[in-house]
Amino acid sequence: MLDNLIEDRDFAKIMQKNIESLIILLFEKDQNFGILCKIEQITFEPALPSEISAEFRPMTLFFLAGYTFDTASIVGDKLVFEAGFGSDNFGSVVSVPLLSIMQIIVDETPLLINLSSYKKDSDKPAKKTDEGGVKNSMASFLSNPENSKFFKK
Repeated sequence: MLDNLIEDRDFAKIMQKNIESLIILLFEKDQNFGILCKIEQITFEPALPSEISAEFRPMTLFFLAGYTFDTASIVGDKLVFEAGFGSDNFGSVVSVPLLSIMQIIVDETPLLINLSSYKKDSDKPAKKTDEGGVKNSMASFLSNPENSKFFKK
């Protein structure tokens, strides 16, 4: 049951809205924060050199403070900010889909934990009802003389 909920599109929409609302509040309060996110869903422009990107773990923490915080904004369904990476401070614009943010952290304390695991490409087609089964069920119901009391005359 829990899997059905956390993989649900509507649940994901609520989580995304909560993430967005909290980030906007942190911007308004001028509060630095960290995001723990799935690195596979993040884009870097320009792309990071392989020796830098190889250092990232599947779940990576970015801390938004100083220049990085000042450049941060929400664009569509992404958190976008500029950051420097590696010893040479290689500059890149980072785009993080809001649903790939698993935690929002202030002062080492998680303020928000995203449990959603919804994936857009995994939309399952709606189950089609078996019309034949409904018709057969109705035929069985009607064939029993005892059920005639349920019909209006």
